Amino acid sequence: MRLGGRLAAAIEVLEDIGRRHRPVADALKDWGLSHRFAGGGDRAAIGNIVYDALRHKRSAGWLLGEDTPRAIGFGALLLEWGQTAQSLNDALDGDKFAPPLLTAAELQAIAGRRLADAPDAVRADVPDWCAPLFEQAFGASWVDEGAALATRPPLDLRVNTLQANRDKVLAELSGTGAKPAAIAPHGIRIPPIDGDGRHPNVQAEPAFQKGWFEVQDEGSQVAAALAGAEAGMQVLDFCAGAGGKTLALSAAMDNRGQIFAHDAEKARLAPIFDRIRRSENRNVQVVTKPSELAPLSNHMDIVLVDAPCTGSGTWRRRPDAKWRLTQRQLDARKGEQSAILDAAKAYVKPGGLLVYITCSVFDEENGEQIAAFRERNSGFVPVDHRQLWDSRFPGHDAAVRIGAAGDISLSPALSGTDGFYFCAMRRAN
Repeated sequence: MRLGGRLAAAIEVLEDIGRRHRPVADALKDWGLSHRFAGGGDRAAIGNIVYDALRHKRSAGWLLGEDTPRAIGFGALLLEWGQTAQSLNDALDGDKFAPPLLTAAELQAIAGRRLADAPDAVRADVPDWCAPLFEQAFGASWVDEGAALATRPPLDLRVNTLQANRDKVLAELSGTGAKPAAIAPHGIRIPPIDGDGRHPNVQAEPAFQKGWFEVQDEGSQVAAALAGAEAGMQVLDFCAGAGGKTLALSAAMDNRGQIFAHDAEKARLAPIFDRIRRSENRNVQVVTKPSELAPLSNHMDIVLVDAPCTGSGTWRRRPDAKWRLTQRQLDARKGEQSAILDAAKAYVKPGGLLVYITCSVFDEENGEQIAAFRERNSGFVPVDHRQLWDSRFPGHDAAVRIGAAGDISLSPALSGTDGFYFCAMRRAN
């Protein structure tokens, strides 16, 4: 398939997403099922165009003067693929599977617009209603942070130190472009792809099957390390989900002590069982029934709340979620977070830690949520997060934002990671 056919297919998928308001992964899967003749390389390239178009929906549409699947598809190639209006028309000319060439009006719009002159929310590639939330979170750098969340993400891995070390895994992954992560001591990064490229299928690697590493964003690794789990501790991962942070905490504890993995939605825990078997994490107990949590009350050294959130910090990987998010959904998440914190506090022993984490960049889900919790619970006091960061990641001051209220934020432009928020509060004796 030539570029024109791939672009036409991407526009078709974008139309399907817009018409049916469905996740991009589902739309791409259905397109592949109905076009079985398309090879793996074609499907990867089509997916890249679709994801790029959704990441840059506002800026791509602004360049062409309209917000349509065609406009953002063409705009994505201009912004991410190194194409020009002329090179695109040259590539599409004579291709019977290509969409119509850029029109005179479209060419005029492209020629007459510079992205640097676009409104701030367009350059940040965020919905208008989210712009104040970004400005509140990032101040003068909010446009840069929004734009960073519209770039292609890397592929990050966490070495399972129970079975391997970073040098050993890097040797196994030679030829993939894998390098040591910048911050996380057990992290590995494969850089973002270019053009129609695709990341290697690392889960097909023998090293993955042997449990030597897990796929986990570096920011998530950093958050887990900041929690401070150590051998012999009793730890509750209260919103464990698929178990990414559970496994990281277990490895940090060197399989000694015990970590309880719980999630209110039992279905989210389904992947954790295979992951535990593959990685040989032996100190994890999966708790599916709320009644089984009762004996843990007032006994946990650490209770980790990886709270359900808007996921705004992960928009590089899930750009379709950016355009589906509403204020009503944000408000619903805030209500859930408040209730979860109030429930989780009961399991922290005197002197223990309640750790709150989100993959959101919105202060309403982060600092404001902690401030409200502390108003209700004066017995929980934030630790010294500057000291905590320096003790875990010395020499990386420029990669983190330490809040005045005592908390830690990571973000793509500043940290090179997904957006994450971290706050650890100690319960008074």
